[in-house]
Amino acid sequence: MKRSPIKKVLILVSILAIPGFLFFYLLPHFAKNRYKSLPIFGKKTVATTFHSVKGKKIPDTIYHLVPDFKLINQHNDTVSWKSFENKIVVLNLFYAGARSQQANKYIKQLSDGYEQKPLVKFISLSVDPADVNKLKDFAANFKAKEGKWDLLAGDTAQIYPLIRQGLLLDVVANESKGENSFIFSNKTVLIDNLHRIRGIYDTDSAEANAKLEDEIKVLIAEYLRNVKDGR
Repeated sequence: MKRSPIKKVLILVSILAIPGFLFFYLLPHFAKNRYKSLPIFGKKTVATTFHSVKGKKIPDTIYHLVPDFKLINQHNDTVSWKSFENKIVVLNLFYAGARSQQANKYIKQLSDGYEQKPLVKFISLSVDPADVNKLKDFAANFKAKEGKWDLLAGDTAQIYPLIRQGLLLDVVANESKGENSFIFSNKTVLIDNLHRIRGIYDTDSAEANAKLEDEIKVLIAEYLRNVKDGR
C-alpha cells in the first residue's frame, strides 16, 4: 500500500526534527549535569543562615577567603582587592634575586594569552621586602602589561601572614652565609572573584600547568553561569 504524499512529508519532517531536538534540548541538559565545579580550598564553617533549594532549607557555608591587602606594584600604585573586583586572579610567589625565574616566565606567557580577556588578572607577589625598589625594572624586563599583570611587594609583617594564612602557602627568610635568600612554596594559586582559592598547582610541573590552564576556563564558565543566573 502506497503512503500518501502528506504522510511522507510528515515522516521526513519528523526524521529531520529529532536530531535538532536532541542537540538543542537534551545535550545541553546532560552537559549541565556533567559540569563539575572546582573545589574550594581552606577551612569551611557551617553558618547559622540558610538558603532554599526546591523548597528545602540548606545551611550556608562560610569558606576560607584570601584577606584584603595594601601592597605596592611596579607602577608605585597601592593595590588591594578593590583593584581586582569581580576578577579571577592567578597568583605566584617570587623574589627578584632568585637565580631561576621560570615561574615568572610562565606567568608572562599565560598573561599574554589572556591579554584580551579582562576577567582574568595576574599577580606575582614578592617574598622579599627589598623588592619594592626593584619592581619597576624587574617588570620591564618581563614586559609585564599594565592592568593585566601586577608585581607586588611590601613589608614582611603584611606579606608573610598573607602568604601563610591567606594563600595557604609556606615562606621562610634564610639569612645564612650573610646573604638574604628565601624558601617559599613554588606554587601557582587560582583565586575566584569572591577571593576563594579554587586551585593550587606545582609551578614546575607541565601537567599541573596544563591543569591550571584548563581550570581557569572552568572558573570563567562558572563565573559567567553565576552572572546569568543572577547569583
